[in-house]
Amino acid sequence: MVPTGWFEHRRPGDREVLGYLRPDGDGFVAVDRLGRDVTGVVDWVEAEEALEAHGLGWLADLWQLTQADGTRVRVRLVEVGPDRVVVAADDFGAVDAQVPSYVLPFPAPATLQRFDGDSGQIDALTR
Repeated sequence: MVPTGWFEHRRPGDREVLGYLRPDGDGFVAVDRLGRDVTGVVDWVEAEEALEAHGLGWLADLWQLTQADGTRVRVRLVEVGPDRVVVAADDFGAVDAQVPSYVLPFPAPATLQRFDGDSGQIDALTR
């Protein structure tokens, strides 16, 4: 759940949520859609500009989810909201694939990271 006191920031034009502005002392920290800091403490305008520069394209990247037993699953983000993040095992573009999905809290836990393997290899993740 988005903490009380954070301010939603929407992209000019289409009004899509880009992230949040978190008050910190006399300034603000820009926070992305996963609840991760984009900046240190800056003024309001700098925080807004940082979120606009950060954009949303990175949400389409490959991600990896480290499970409790240490195994990593290659995943894609399928839902990013103010109360949860849902990822699904990468289906490699198959339209009829049945793949497991995982519901994570917001902010997303550190076990969800950008994919660090070779995106061209199907079995690129191991323990």
